[in-house]
Formats: sequence, C-alpha cells, structure tokens
Amino acid sequence: MTNGLRVLAVDDVPPALDELCSLLREAPEVAEAVAAGDALTALKMLQGSHFDAVFLDISMPGLDGLELASLLARLSEPPVIVFVTAHDGHAVAAYGIGAVDYLLKPVRAERLSAALSKVVRMAGNQPDEPKPAPDAMSALPVESGGRTRYVRRDDVQFVEAHGDYVRLHTKSGVHVTRMPISRLEEYWEGTGFTRVHRGFLLAVDAVLELRSDTTGGLLAHTEAGDVPVSRRHARDLRDRLLAAAQRGELGRGNRA
Repeated sequence: MTNGLRVLAVDDVPPALDELCSLLREAPEVAEAVAAGDALTALKMLQGSHFDAVFLDISMPGLDGLELASLLARLSEPPVIVFVTAHDGHAVAAYGIGAVDYLLKPVRAERLSAALSKVVRMAGNQPDEPKPAPDAMSALPVESGGRTRYVRRDDVQFVEAHGDYVRLHTKSGVHVTRMPISRLEEYWEGTGFTRVHRGFLLAVDAVLELRSDTTGGLLAHTEAGDVPVSRRHARDLRDRLLAAAQRGELGRGNRA
C-alpha cells in the first residue's frame, strides 16, 4: 500500500453497499473502493486483482461473510478483513477468523476511520499484484431446518435449476441451496462440469451411459438419476465423454 488502500466492499443490500462505498471513498486512507453485491462476486474479483482490505457484511445468501473470510484467511497474503454488520452476535467468530475490526451498522465516520487505521498498519507494503484465491466453490453451504451442511462438489453428479435456487443431486440425496445455475456454472465449468440443458449442469465423469427417452430425446444416465441433454449440447457432451473415456475417467464412481 504505497499510494492509499485499495478496498473491496461486500454487501448484498444495495443501499448499505452504496453508503459504505461512499464513506470509504471519502476517507483519506483509501485510494479506491470497489463494490461487490455478494460473496461469490467478491471471490471472482479477488481472483483477478489485489485488494489491501475487504469490508465485509456477514449475513448474505449463499456463501456468507464468515465463510468467505475463512477462505480468504488461507491465502498466502490475505487481505485485511473488517466486518460490517447490523448484528453484534458474530463478533467472537469474526475475531477468531482474524478480522481486525467489527463495525456495526449504521457505520459512523469516526469508527470507520479507526478501522482504516488498523488496516493501514496491517496492510503495510503488500505487492500490488494478483494472487491466487482458494477454490471456494469446492463445497457449497446448504441450510435446512436451522442447520448448515456443506456439500462437496466432487459428490455432486448433476445440478438442476430451480428458480433462484439449485438442486444438487448426489447418490445420497438432493440438496438445495440459493444460487442461480448460471452463477454456479461460472465457477464449476473448468472442474469437470458442463451445461447440457438450460436447466441442468452435469458432472461429465459421473455419466455411466447415454440413453434415449420415449420421445427420442437424449438422457445422460448417472447413479443419481437421468439428466436431459438438449440437442444444442449433445455433440459437445459426446466429445467430452469420449475424451473422458480415453483418459479412463468416465463413470469412475467417485462421486458419492
């Protein structure tokens, strides 16, 4: 940090995000404040650019602020974390993760200034260069009955769109999490998953065989069920299956 802090602000409530960014941009310690409307967008931005600090809301759908901070803490040179939240019940967990400060909404300018002073001391002279982000999407949080479970990507055989949610199909059952399938595709497209239908994302190595349905349509058969394959995706899937078979990776049954 030689010419001021580069800060990423993360909050899923637009007015709160706008207010936080405005306060940060007015602070003399801050050279640039960039906004992200959810934790997944923040992760994508952190993959390609360096930030000295992340000012992070806690309660967000999908990946929440504490989960994101835990992932960032594993980086070799993690950004400084400051939580900004309307609730004070997570303070112990936040400091346990390594946050340098915990601001309650609405944020007052003097408290923000104190937090930025801590960030400046912690940020030091970190190099302004991209750094690798952890593979955050290797597991997804799934909430049910007041409990949170984590479903590993390697256990998922296919994903089914369901409005703003997705259903993660595994051999052990179906798990629902709030995330558009298009967003999940962005993170899983290079990890063995491919879009085979407007509403389905398929793990190529989970396919046991291709079948025809009663109307002549194409189905990819997995141990978790059959997945419809649209005509526009059929050729690409066949090519991927052939390549996977040649590598000995097809239907290897490693997805639970």
